Amino acid sequence: MSGPAERARTSDKDEPNGPARRRRGPIDARQSLRLRLTLLSTALLALVGALLLALSYLVVGRVVAALPRFPPGTLVEVNGALVEASAAAAAIAAQGRQIVLIVGLIAFPLQVLAGALLSWLLIGRALRPLFTLTRTARVLSESSLDRRIRLPGPRDEVADLADTFDEMLDRLQAAFDAERRFVANASHELRTPLSVIRTEVEVTLADPAADVTQLREMGAVVLEATDGADKLLTSLLLLARTQARGVSVRQEVDLAELVGPTLQVNEAAIAERGLAVTVSGGPAPVSGDPALLGRLIGNLVENAVRHNVTGGWISIATGGSDAVPAGGVDGAVAGDAVLEVASSGPVIDAATVAELFEPFRQGRRPRTGQRGTGLGLSIVRAVVAAHDGVVDAAPVPDGGLRVRVRLPSADAPPAPGP
Repeated sequence: MSGPAERARTSDKDEPNGPARRRRGPIDARQSLRLRLTLLSTALLALVGALLLALSYLVVGRVVAALPRFPPGTLVEVNGALVEASAAAAAIAAQGRQIVLIVGLIAFPLQVLAGALLSWLLIGRALRPLFTLTRTARVLSESSLDRRIRLPGPRDEVADLADTFDEMLDRLQAAFDAERRFVANASHELRTPLSVIRTEVEVTLADPAADVTQLREMGAVVLEATDGADKLLTSLLLLARTQARGVSVRQEVDLAELVGPTLQVNEAAIAERGLAVTVSGGPAPVSGDPALLGRLIGNLVENAVRHNVTGGWISIATGGSDAVPAGGVDGAVAGDAVLEVASSGPVIDAATVAELFEPFRQGRRPRTGQRGTGLGLSIVRAVVAAHDGVVDAAPVPDGGLRVRVRLPSADAPPAPGP
């Protein structure tokens, strides 16, 4: 009776996509590209050589036939003997063809062998960059993505392939570096509430005289820490799902109608900080996921509230691309739906604005008010990308940030998928 391990191995072999069929194995020398190209070039060379030999054989007879002819019965001396001129011409033509045939039969195989050897060497030299590319790809791993081919020489098709491979490695290395930073930052952010919970529990348990009040205070701190961890995990899941799946539900949504509910949710925080909120513009219909679009506006408003100053202001504008003229977003087209959220706050360096859209990055601006997860604008960028839109941000001269989102209007057809 076969065991589970044996049955698993048998299943892998029978499965078309199983481990046994994931690779074709090493290159078969009898089917290598170098050998096939060499055989092809040798066959072409042999064909051309055979055609030239046949042409030379025919040309010799034609050349002799084209010589001036003597009158019939004319005798000529050939090797001390008198023969008729026509018979001598025929003998010369036959001898010429025989010489061409003999020399050609000797030179033809030598030509084919020399051509095959030369083709093998030249094709091997031409394919050497491909071998280098293959070796480089084979030894690559997550820890050695810094290797590049950087193929020297003329800019031909192989060099273009090598450059494309190098560019792909640059993108992969950037993606792995971003993933490492993301994992490290996420681990750090998750460690903070866990450390708070552990510290509170250990301190309370170490106090033998702890009463109900202290236990309640410990419970409140633990509840707040777990709530922060839950928000962080929810944001991480939302960011991952948005980047992986994109938009699964599309229906017409007016961005202007989502602003009111978002402000009601943040009404207490707005009143606590004494912020003046201004809403302007008109309808901004788009086609997309209402939940994701609501999260987009919610993150922008929460970000404007959290990083504002006491007694500051928030401005929200919606409408078409011509209805919100301030600023601009690269890559947008006329007729897009526009959402702009601007707010007062600390002065932000324009060089660090792009960092605000990275996970757990808040540029060089200080944290004020409540502490967020650091994923707000990262989720905004992911949602905008999933809806085929563009987002841009710019600092407000007197302090603060202006974020502008452009999404294809509901009348525009969605962009085709990859």
